[in-house]
Amino acid sequence: MALSKLEAKQLLERMAFEGDRPQDWVQDVWGLSPTLGDTAARLVDIFDALIECCPDDNLDTLIQNLYQMYLDTESSSASNN
Repeated sequence: MALSKLEAKQLLERMAFEGDRPQDWVQDVWGLSPTLGDTAARLVDIFDALIECCPDDNLDTLIQNLYQMYLDTESSSASNN
């Protein structure tokens, strides 16, 4: 079952920003450096635009691939411990 754009966006935000809201991340970066904060804000705008223009099937495939990479990384980390 394909995800809605909103669901896909929420999942990608959790993966990219590790549970923080994108705007909170931008503010954190801005606090470290206004120049980098400006760049971070542009990246979040581009992130949002790409999600909006990307076909639902492609978003679904992207999320599946990223999640599989995450699972593979987690399983290899667990086997190394």
